[in-house]
Amino acid sequence: MADRTALLDATEAAALLAPGLGETLGVPFGRPMVAVAATDDDATHAAAMAVIGAPAVVVGVVEGASPPAHILDRFDVVVARADFDPPGGVPRSAVLADDPRAEVDALAAGVAASPAAAVALVQLLRAGIHLSVAEAVVAESWVYSMLQAGPDHQGWLRSRPAPGGGAAAEASVQVARSGRRLDVHLDRAARRNAVSAGLRDGVHEALAVALTDPTVAEVHLWGRGPSFCAGGDLDEFGSAPDPVTAHLVRTTRSPALDLTRCGERLVVHVHGAAVGAGCEWAAFARRVVARDDATFRLPEVSMGLVPGAGGTASIPRRIGRQRTAHLALTGQTIGAEVARAWELVDAVVDREEFAAAQSDALRWTDTA
Repeated sequence: MADRTALLDATEAAALLAPGLGETLGVPFGRPMVAVAATDDDATHAAAMAVIGAPAVVVGVVEGASPPAHILDRFDVVVARADFDPPGGVPRSAVLADDPRAEVDALAAGVAASPAAAVALVQLLRAGIHLSVAEAVVAESWVYSMLQAGPDHQGWLRSRPAPGGGAAAEASVQVARSGRRLDVHLDRAARRNAVSAGLRDGVHEALAVALTDPTVAEVHLWGRGPSFCAGGDLDEFGSAPDPVTAHLVRTTRSPALDLTRCGERLVVHVHGAAVGAGCEWAAFARRVVARDDATFRLPEVSMGLVPGAGGTASIPRRIGRQRTAHLALTGQTIGAEVARAWELVDAVVDREEFAAAQSDALRWTDTA
């Protein structure tokens, strides 16, 4: 069995994280992550206060007496035992696990696989809580573009199979208007609605209807086929001429910014897999309805990137930056009920109820 990730006591962690005490922490020094035994003492408080400037992922691990929620909220990720039940309830930051040390090991493995992306992610999430949603989307694109040129992502590009040519031009979005309601359907079912440039542009153009017509009172986003959205189309990764151009395109024709501007009118309906962009786009909605088989995953860090479809702006505003970081760093999949408990989704419905609602929406589309 592999050695478990070292867990620093709070005094050691406070000293390591204190600014100006030498360069020993971070990717250049082979230490992109530290895990801290978080207890209710002054040393834990000092360590937590120093996280904001740390050039590494800092994980707080609660196995005994817990610091207050506002201290835990300063860590990048918080892991606690499954029976954790402090006064005032479980903090929004905490991920509960039967074996917290195993959860820390999973985090460490994700960080070790793409250390630059992992550290960039938590730094972006720390900053993003102080920005508007639109500002956070733009900041995410800066970081994503930088990482596209980095060694982790370039190594991933070299290691993947040759593109399969699945991103050819095609009709990829269906739109229908019924009274004051607009329904937008992702329609690349054969590719599980993977986001190609064509699908991205189709969503951007469809949402322009709502953004330019104040009589549209509701916008509903669906996916046709077996899954809501399988994330970015891998056949198009690495196809941009350069990271700067990619950033400019991403922020000019941005479904994330469009979804933000839809505001309270937006409802997203999720079934099957919501991977990457599928998870990120859904989180912009006022209301997310998930079929009971829905799953959610953020795989981008394993590709040497951060979520790039607005997820570092949308998801933390639903579940907090610590749980967002946990999802992205581990690449773990969560189901609909966990997503509801975390408030990533607002309602979970069975297949019959979901199918009836989608059938109505598709009927309007097919007869539009």
